[in-house]
Amino acid sequence: MRKEALTWDDVDKLIDHLIPQFETEFDSMLMVTHGGIVPGGILSEALKINDIFIASVDFPAEFEAEKQREKTRLLAWPKFLQFPEGDLMRGRRVLVVDDVWGSGRTMTAVRNRIMGQAGSAATCVLHFNPYRSLFGSLRPDYYAAITDAHIIYPWEIKRGPEAVLLRDF
Repeated sequence: MRKEALTWDDVDKLIDHLIPQFETEFDSMLMVTHGGIVPGGILSEALKINDIFIASVDFPAEFEAEKQREKTRLLAWPKFLQFPEGDLMRGRRVLVVDDVWGSGRTMTAVRNRIMGQAGSAATCVLHFNPYRSLFGSLRPDYYAAITDAHIIYPWEIKRGPEAVLLRDF
């Protein structure tokens, strides 16, 4: 799979492309960990959204063999490790933010859970990969770019004492 590494300037351009797309105002935002934290923070500031929530979703595997595990992960029900209580979503217009829509399972699961809690949800990502999506013609409500690449965002670079010591400044 082709890989593409982005700079912070690339991310700024993607955010600038997203902002004019919003047709409605949102009274809250739900950021999906880990990828949605940075773009969600930038968007919440730009859109003046003050009520921020976090969702952490996992699709557990049941088998140990690698090929079987990946196949099982595609069929697994999501496990919500962290999600706002139902009364916090009720009646809200929620913007759900993540970095990329690959298979679409995470964003679809989060959107459906919000709707099940009597909220309305719109999905937003920096990149949409229609070639990996498991949901046919379903796509994010808002996205900045279409890709077929594995995107490496600037916040995904290796950090920590060892990585910092190896960098040229």
